[in-house]
Amino acid sequence: METRGKPVKILVCVKRVVDHTVRVRVKPDGSGIELAGVKMAINPFDEIALEEAVRLKEKGIATEVIALSIGPDNVQEQLRTALALGADKALHIATDVLIQPLAAARLIAAIATRENPQVIFLGKQAIDDDAAQTGPMLAALLGWGQGTFASEVKIENNATLVTRETDGGHVTVRLPLPAVITSDLRLNTPRYATLPNIMKAKSRPIEKLDAASLGVDTAPRLRVIKIEEPPKRARGIRVKDVEELAMRLKTEAKVL
Repeated sequence: METRGKPVKILVCVKRVVDHTVRVRVKPDGSGIELAGVKMAINPFDEIALEEAVRLKEKGIATEVIALSIGPDNVQEQLRTALALGADKALHIATDVLIQPLAAARLIAAIATRENPQVIFLGKQAIDDDAAQTGPMLAALLGWGQGTFASEVKIENNATLVTRETDGGHVTVRLPLPAVITSDLRLNTPRYATLPNIMKAKSRPIEKLDAASLGVDTAPRLRVIKIEEPPKRARGIRVKDVEELAMRLKTEAKVL
């Protein structure tokens, strides 16, 4: 990553989700996912976004990295992880309402108006709902350009060049700053927080704002009717040779 011109201020959004290494369990009544006693973490795509912002700061491209999270008090655990990973400041928008993508975008937009960042980084999607909507909605609300599914980012001459991963290959777009960027897997490999930084982060302040004070309607607009686990796969069949395989594919699976 390279830059020419003024350094930028970066806002990074981090969401608290079930750790990606944990096997998710559905509640017996199908009303949601079982979270009691489950290990939580920063959404992996948001962690990549944070890593990219910290690297920009280390290269002198960014002056400040602000981590933002929305939710109840337990999201401060992930904000402290963000501080340990290199964020300069942490903001917590406190709410007990289940925040859906549009409400999240509106809350982030309110913070952007207050903090005036030149770049907002988010993960391309959260692994709990896979919506991939917050970034594009945020860009629309702010009237900023957006570079989604980013696998490479360069900042120069008050603009950003974002290489996007698409179904047909890679596309590079040039966006004037300010801009919204959502990170894909191949953008970077996040670092691990060191023990000294983890200990320092425990005592650092986190600014807390009440969601209601931002004047944003956070009422859910979508209703989850039921959550079910996918059906279990049937046991496979072992065949003794290629001839038997071909016969079964033809007579039973009817694919030949």
